[in-house]
Amino acid sequence: MSGHRTSNPTSKSLYTPEQRERRDATVWTLVQGLLAPFQFLVFLISLALVTRFLLTGQGQEAATASIVVKTLVLYTIMITGAIWEKVVFGVYLFAEAFFWEDVFSMAVIALHTAYLAALLTHSLDARGQMMIALAAYAAYAINATQFVLKLRMARLQSADAVAATECAP
Repeated sequence: MSGHRTSNPTSKSLYTPEQRERRDATVWTLVQGLLAPFQFLVFLISLALVTRFLLTGQGQEAATASIVVKTLVLYTIMITGAIWEKVVFGVYLFAEAFFWEDVFSMAVIALHTAYLAALLTHSLDARGQMMIALAAYAAYAINATQFVLKLRMARLQSADAVAATECAP
């Protein structure tokens, strides 16, 4: 046996060959590839600002603005991600390959939206609002991990497909 890893023959590929072709051909793959690390950077900055506010009571305006920006970036990546999913899989959300990631994304969106609702209605004080933001950020971190693991799986499957082609007679 050569030194490359082979996948479980019973495991289902993340993409069919046609879906992989559509994924590689669409501009929405690039858009997602650019927005995802940008969103993560916005998340890290906002997390630092929210933490600073919660620990010191300083910087409420900056923390609030950063959460609003993070939420807008989240909405943007969700809309463009739904378009990407439609191009690649034929449905806007809940394609089989990304079903659970999409389900959890809805929770992430709900928490970010709950923060905006609390901010706009003043139904919670600043500390309460920041606690919702932290819950939203924890959910986002879990969801981002889901997508990173799925991306890794796709790369491993692509590498296996290339290796299988090279090993074929």
